[in-house]
Amino acid sequence: MTATDPKRTEVTDRKTDGYGLNMDRLKSRTQLVGGPFQVQRIVICALAGLLIFYHTYTLYDLYLGFGTDLYESGSANTHPLFVHGQSVLRVLIVFSLVLVAMNRRFALYGMWTAISALIATHYWAFFFDLPFRFLDGRHPLSYLKGFIIPTVITLLYLSMDFKRKSLKREA
Repeated sequence: MTATDPKRTEVTDRKTDGYGLNMDRLKSRTQLVGGPFQVQRIVICALAGLLIFYHTYTLYDLYLGFGTDLYESGSANTHPLFVHGQSVLRVLIVFSLVLVAMNRRFALYGMWTAISALIATHYWAFFFDLPFRFLDGRHPLSYLKGFIIPTVITLLYLSMDFKRKSLKREA
């Protein structure tokens, strides 16, 4: 083969390791999930899925199930507006998390709004001494735990966006 042979120039244009192995091809075959973006997407989807399951199960249990009763049967009947208001917020949380899992940036705003409103209703019940079982023995700061997973989802999403923009600038 000569240097002007098209097959020879094609092979030398690729990244090889010196033994003739195509490193790009080898790298793509050895990566488990496709790189840091893919790992972050998996973590975002897993966390969103966890919250979707939790809020869907809570709604199912509240309206169709016979398991854990967050509101105690007597107090739910005396405060139906509160219970239904929280249910609407849970539906909004589930809807926004599905959109977050589908990689829709505007859904982060909906997720934060709905989760903040749900936590605000917990504080409303706590400070106005509403007779709900989920308030028993809770410290006022314990409701802020509801912000942990949304914060992780948002930070992962924003770091993906930042990395994507920096890669575009380099190209």
